[in-house]
Amino acid sequence: MNQDPENVPTESSTAENSTTESVTPPQRPNWITDMRTSEDWWAIWCGGTLLLICMAAVWLGRPVGLEESIAAGEPMDVVSPLKSFLAKPGGWSVNPLAGLAGNWIGIAGALVTIGVLFALAMQLRGRSAKQFLVAFPAVFALAALAYVMAGQEVLKSYNLEYALWALLVGLVISNTVGTPEFLRPAILTEFFIKTGLVLLGAEVLMSRLLALGVPGVFVAWVVTPVVLISTYVFGQKVLKVPSKSLNMVVSADMSVCGVSAAIATAASCKAKKEELSLAIGLSLSFTVIMMVVLPAIIKAVGMDPILGGAWLGGTIDSTGAVAAAGAVLGDDALEVAATVKMIQNILIGVTAFCVAVYWVTYVERDPAGPRVGVSEIWYRFPKFVLGFIAMSVLFSILYASLPAGPELVNAMIKGSTKTLRGWFFCLAFVCIGLETNFRQLLPQLKGGKPLILYVCGQSLNLVLTLVMAYLMFKVVFPTAATP
Repeated sequence: MNQDPENVPTESSTAENSTTESVTPPQRPNWITDMRTSEDWWAIWCGGTLLLICMAAVWLGRPVGLEESIAAGEPMDVVSPLKSFLAKPGGWSVNPLAGLAGNWIGIAGALVTIGVLFALAMQLRGRSAKQFLVAFPAVFALAALAYVMAGQEVLKSYNLEYALWALLVGLVISNTVGTPEFLRPAILTEFFIKTGLVLLGAEVLMSRLLALGVPGVFVAWVVTPVVLISTYVFGQKVLKVPSKSLNMVVSADMSVCGVSAAIATAASCKAKKEELSLAIGLSLSFTVIMMVVLPAIIKAVGMDPILGGAWLGGTIDSTGAVAAAGAVLGDDALEVAATVKMIQNILIGVTAFCVAVYWVTYVERDPAGPRVGVSEIWYRFPKFVLGFIAMSVLFSILYASLPAGPELVNAMIKGSTKTLRGWFFCLAFVCIGLETNFRQLLPQLKGGKPLILYVCGQSLNLVLTLVMAYLMFKVVFPTAATP
């Protein structure tokens, strides 16, 4: 999922368009405009700003004589000055308020930090900062509620993580009373996730990223095209799906990366807007199920967290769902899952380009049709991945070159950015819940073929990804993910 939410057609817009209207590629902005308005670029600006501020705070607040102490082999604790101002609700047994006691200042600090930064970003992107600020405290309160629910000691013993509660909180609202309209300016699922993943870049040292990248390429770049092509052929030859464009969009949505791949592919094959809406609805519904069920299966069978993380990264459609599901299995699994998914995200542009070429060359066979340029790959490329890599490179350099670099970088992560990353993921899953209404999908599943196509394709994806992940992370590169 790597496109702005405003690009996803709403139910009303779908109804207003005729059945012959197709999704056409938007006019491409120039670089300056794109970097000023694109959600992907603003995730980099916001994540980078937070990292630099948090690192500067640790550097300026470092203990006197730290370098000398480290050089003498005498470890010295380094604590971020921001630690007490950024916090999440803690654990509790009987009284939920006990989970908030002592953390009020830190929770308020996270609210203000994220709220002010994103309001500024919205304003500079040409959106309404005022509407965001009105809605954001309520969305943040729902995320805080999810953290409180996850902190109950009995529930916590069953490994029911905050992501599940955040999702349930949003789903209960959207599928009962409905999501209030005033909340929508703060329902920024993709923006929250992308910013959180840029922050994650500072936690993944470049040496680790390169090590994970080699087996990750095989998991993402070998399985994905096999599943996409197989699902498309299955839909045409076996299920006889009448619409080739619907067949292709569902196949790309399921095999590559959910919503973003669906949007990119829909533009490439000129899919109808209702077809895109159906593919997105299927993706969101199965994402909700898979992000809860797969980690539970992995734990139940005692699967290695590294293997489990690679499996999650290659199969769950949403980048945010991958991160949250990986976090349930631990930091190592999260790192592997997020890396595999972001390697897979690179295929969004390649897939859109290849589908466009195939459609123009074989499906439409229109000599007067527009030519597809190689630049289409860059336009489709998820730019926030560049932020993840840039932060990994920058903090790898700081980690290795600064006096007491490991102590300073670890203090920054543990005392500030990891907490903020958790809030971003929690907010994102509240938003996913608020955006998902299962009732709206029922009319679109008439005949059952799109659902059968998705289930069969995803089943193949699960099997092939698990086999490839096992070969890459356990047989060929068994030490790639060793901490």
